[in-house]
Amino acid sequence: MNKYIAELFGTFWLVLGGCGSAVLAAAFPDVGIGLLGVSLAFGLTVVTMAYAIGHISGCHLNPAVSIGLWAAGRFDAKELAPYIAAQVVGGIVGGGILYAIASGQAGFDVAAGFASNGYGEHSPGQYSLTSALIAEVVMTMMFLLVIIGATDKRAPAGFAPIAIGLCLTLIHLISIPVTNTSVNPARSTGVAVYVGDWALGQLWAFWVAPIVGALLGATLYRVIGRDA
Repeated sequence: MNKYIAELFGTFWLVLGGCGSAVLAAAFPDVGIGLLGVSLAFGLTVVTMAYAIGHISGCHLNPAVSIGLWAAGRFDAKELAPYIAAQVVGGIVGGGILYAIASGQAGFDVAAGFASNGYGEHSPGQYSLTSALIAEVVMTMMFLLVIIGATDKRAPAGFAPIAIGLCLTLIHLISIPVTNTSVNPARSTGVAVYVGDWALGQLWAFWVAPIVGALLGATLYRVIGRDA
């Protein structure tokens, strides 16, 4: 059970650290960390957890990553369901702790978004569903390409967490204005359940697009990363 518990707490940290930076600190009066800070926070959650639990569970923290690694031949199919369950539960627990903290501020309104992912009128930049799907598919595809490549036995040892964390930071720098950046169904679910309403109504997109992107990324690496 250790690997499932590790995935649960790792995803908990990703949601609390990443979404927490967006909800609590991004627009804090005068000294908010902004989009750059939020992007860095998501990257840091992955780097810190990769070193903390990578040797226990592989530090997937993301159903799309687990599915992509399975598609790349790096992960056993029988582990998919328990890994995804642990990640989703961890995300919801992280969202719950964040809600408990954020709701202690006067004027807090979960309906304002709570770092949920969205498209159309719920996109930070009012981007369409088509734009959101393209962004999430492509960003997740590149994320899996980096993850699989950085953890290849031929890659420099010990640097994978840094490359993966920086990749997630870059992904957020690009796509926060489009969807608030998901590339992770557990992260999306972890806050959407507290917002309800539109966030749950649009949640399907942030399961489908990252999974499609992960499968594409795994397929791409199978082509370009195979031994000569």
